[in-house]
Amino acid sequence: MAAILYEHPLNERIRNYLKLEQLFVQAADCLQYNIVSSHSVFFNALFAILDTLERNDIRGDLLKDLEKLEQNLVVWSQVPDIDNAALEENLKQTVQLSTKLKTTNPQWFQLKSDKFLTGLKQRFVIQGGSSLFDLPQLQFLLNQPLPQVENQCQHWLSLLTQINEALTLILKFVRQRAMFKQITTESGFYQDNGEGLMLLRIKVADNFPFYPTISGNRFRYSIRFMMPCEETGRKYAKQQMNFQLAQC
Repeated sequence: MAAILYEHPLNERIRNYLKLEQLFVQAADCLQYNIVSSHSVFFNALFAILDTLERNDIRGDLLKDLEKLEQNLVVWSQVPDIDNAALEENLKQTVQLSTKLKTTNPQWFQLKSDKFLTGLKQRFVIQGGSSLFDLPQLQFLLNQPLPQVENQCQHWLSLLTQINEALTLILKFVRQRAMFKQITTESGFYQDNGEGLMLLRIKVADNFPFYPTISGNRFRYSIRFMMPCEETGRKYAKQQMNFQLAQC
């Protein structure tokens, strides 16, 4: 049976990671289609990535997590019947990304000093300020040959490759911390101890007319299932509920 996967972070670091992951997906997807018609999504995602990197010590958090991952991989190498080829590949990637992120001037710093992007960003932060009549420089770019426009956007995104790859690797191992288990609750409500957890992953069958709302922190969390309601927007689902939960 097909399922909808919901994820909820239990600390600010993982919250930022998931936010960035989604923004990278949005920006990359724009390059798979006509960037001229999807340019607003691309630049909004790109600027949101830069804002998140500037307002938070994402690089510092990634370096700490990469160092922990490297230590864990070394320990896991001693486990019998471990897949040494996969482990060595992940260890190699971890060390390489850690080395690259430690450089004094990371590649993505170039985006902060890009005059073209700086001019666009000032308008994109204004509600409705990104119209082409306010940004003739953007209209000029979008009317260049399509391969040229795509290459330029790909170049901007490529400067964030180190961040994106480190993020992807760390989240992969965070998600692998726990397997899904079947949960049954009688009243559409479930709560548990969140100590030591970073991420909740919830699978709900896609033919169920319910969705989970999650609240909590690293000490305790609760899951309450809701259903759409035309009058109030949503209402509590109080019946028995079956879902899958991974506590990562």
